[in-house]
Amino acid sequence: MAIDYDYLCRVSADLAGIPIRVYKGEELISFHSPMILARDPALYWKEQLWSICDHVGYFLTENFYYYGVLRSGDIRFIVGPTRQIPAQEQELREFAFQLGVERDDTDEFCRSIKSITNMPVDNLLLMLCSINYMANGEKLELRDLTITTEGLSAIAPENVYETAEPHDAVTPHNTYHHEQAIMRIVRKGDTAALNKWMGSAPAIRSGIVAPDHLRQLKNIFIVTATLCSRAAIQGGLDVDESLSLSDFYIQNCERLDTMEKITNLQYQMVVGFTERVERLMLNGHPGKLASAVANYVQQHLSENISTEELARSLFMGRSYLSTKFHGETGIKLNDFILLQKTEEAKRLLRYTARSASDIGYYLAFSSPAHFTRVFKKYTGMTPAEYRAKHDI
Repeated sequence: MAIDYDYLCRVSADLAGIPIRVYKGEELISFHSPMILARDPALYWKEQLWSICDHVGYFLTENFYYYGVLRSGDIRFIVGPTRQIPAQEQELREFAFQLGVERDDTDEFCRSIKSITNMPVDNLLLMLCSINYMANGEKLELRDLTITTEGLSAIAPENVYETAEPHDAVTPHNTYHHEQAIMRIVRKGDTAALNKWMGSAPAIRSGIVAPDHLRQLKNIFIVTATLCSRAAIQGGLDVDESLSLSDFYIQNCERLDTMEKITNLQYQMVVGFTERVERLMLNGHPGKLASAVANYVQQHLSENISTEELARSLFMGRSYLSTKFHGETGIKLNDFILLQKTEEAKRLLRYTARSASDIGYYLAFSSPAHFTRVFKKYTGMTPAEYRAKHDI
């Protein structure tokens, strides 16, 4: 009996609350979504999604969304995006900007993405397994499936972790001082020190915490995630954000099946926590108020940040907040807001191909001229000059 892929696509999308599309070769033959999307996010990751050769698999992006993929001959089911942890508003706006959603469509796009069902990846894969049984006559279990992590790929130093084999029981530990060094770097948000340390770190000999090599690496990963999340909290990162990130990394580590993938993800995790704390740092040592302000600004970078609204969110008067913030950090509140926007603009100019005008609008500057004026004030060069200097 011929399979009605359009019917499967429509019913599965309505049941899961997640967009699903069906391709035959390169041709889209069916697309159903419980919400209207100004742009299909899956198109941004088409090359990675098409590279999955297994009957069932999934792809994880760097902003923690994942897509399920089912293949049957020249038919591809593409399910997603979804994620386990609900995205914050600023994350949604970053996602829209990454995908090139027009400014006028951004609010509606964010609302649509927010309405997509948050689904654990295990549930997503089980749904695809049931469709796979109909499409390929194959009974797959979760243990048969592997993760695709191109979206999180990075080159990790070969000497970052060297784990003792079970028979090496007499090998002395040398982890404590290295753990302390890494946690101190995360707590300070010192990415420069992290890169330097990673480049010259000695091999680390950990104790034996599992009967096999893969389980050993995963257990060490869990310990590292826990330590990193606590260090990030001490560095000022929001508690819920830090713990949710830790949970997410651990859950994805559990699905990895090679030393290379685990080491790769661990490297990305440490860098990710360090970079998040770095963005919160003020004069190297943020106090409680400074951290609260920095967290608010980071979560509203693509909005026109009002000092009145910021003060209201912290249950303070605007004048009192401005005075106290300046006294604690030595930086005027308005200057700090614009400095943070400038830092984000620098990152986008270096690592994306979006125009300076688009970046300025994304960061809620009133005009390209306003963006250029502010950027030059804090960097000494125009956005075009900065991009040219970094060869983008």
